Amino acid sequence: MLEELKDEETVNKVGGRFKLSTLIQKRLVQLNQGSRALVNADTHDKMSIVLQEIMQDKIILNMENEVEEVKPLDLDQTIAAVETPDVDIADL
Repeated sequence: MLEELKDEETVNKVGGRFKLSTLIQKRLVQLNQGSRALVNADTHDKMSIVLQEIMQDKIILNMENEVEEVKPLDLDQTIAAVETPDVDIADL
């Protein structure tokens, strides 16, 4: 469980050790206040749940230093983001 904290990939994913510790602390407070876990975990260890949420990109620390749930994009939004506009060669 705590091996993830030593892994540079986890630290870099969040944006540094300070942000990682802030994200963990704030998410633990949320879970202790009754928030539901965002991952399927076979444990009641809240620290393990938070680390799984981070590793599965379920939570981030937003610009206001608040925990934010990452919601998957709607398929239509994803397609719209990938599509490129039609370009007429005559306009070039």
